[in-house]
Amino acid sequence: MITGGSRGIGKATAIAFAKEGASVAINYRSNRAAAIQTLTALEGGNHIEVPADIGDPQAVKEMVYQVVQHYQKIDILVNNAGIFEYHPIDKVDYTTWQKNWQRTLNINLVAAANLTYCAAQYMIEQGGGKVINVSSRGAFRGEPLQPAYGASKAGMNAMGQSLAQALAKYNISVCTVAPGFVETDMATEVLEGPEGDHIRNQSPFGRVAQPEEVAAGILFFASEETTFMSGAVLDINGASYLRT
Repeated sequence: MITGGSRGIGKATAIAFAKEGASVAINYRSNRAAAIQTLTALEGGNHIEVPADIGDPQAVKEMVYQVVQHYQKIDILVNNAGIFEYHPIDKVDYTTWQKNWQRTLNINLVAAANLTYCAAQYMIEQGGGKVINVSSRGAFRGEPLQPAYGASKAGMNAMGQSLAQALAKYNISVCTVAPGFVETDMATEVLEGPEGDHIRNQSPFGRVAQPEEVAAGILFFASEETTFMSGAVLDINGASYLRT
């Protein structure tokens, strides 16, 4: 199951999994046309769409149940859905500031925690599984214009490592990929704006990542051979930000 699976990284990930023979459940919030377009691009069969607002805890529980009812199991959860909203501390009013923080943390972090909880209950029963989170370079580098986004992704990294320790005894691994800027719809406005060239030149490759490059990292963590890498955070940022 891939949240935010109808576009961008989620779509590329769905295509990559389908090529490997997986049955894919694509979650989306409202853009059904995009989800159907993604489904038609997938190889094989038995792929489904599962609309849900992941910011709603009950909707999350019902969606995971729907997936398990359809497939009789859930092997892999990809927590990909997220929002990226502009709210610099010196430009927005206090009400807007609070709304951005609450909304961003709820979608980017709390929803991923709820999804992991619900999926893990079934993974425990079936004897194992994989949870792969899509974090961000911003968790380490900082996001001065979107501080809630950076904080939410840092929280996702910490959550993933905590749950990696908690779930290992059930043969469930939890890993995280941390992309830099990716050429997706969410980043289009920024990449096509006055800062676009500066962002691309942050990487010595002179570009940002393609969704397929992030999907490759997610697929890597989904393999059985990487189970012992549980807790790892994989940077996919074209050497635009290096950490030790």
